[in-house]
Amino acid sequence: MEVVYITIGVSIIVAIFFFIIFIKSVKSGQYEDTYTPSVRMLFDDELVTEKNKDKHKDTEKKSQSTKNK
Repeated sequence: MEVVYITIGVSIIVAIFFFIIFIKSVKSGQYEDTYTPSVRMLFDDELVTEKNKDKHKDTEKKSQSTKNK
């Protein structure tokens, strides 16, 4: 029976610990922006293509500078 009391005590301590961590994250603004993540997934493909274009431009500039030398 003592094991049950120990288990209940430990579970209450763990629950209080997680509750305190949750309250700190809410106060620090962790959950403030709920709109951006839902919109970001719609534009992921565009961001990837823009990065690829930028990389392609960089490689073209490097290849042109080596050709000019």
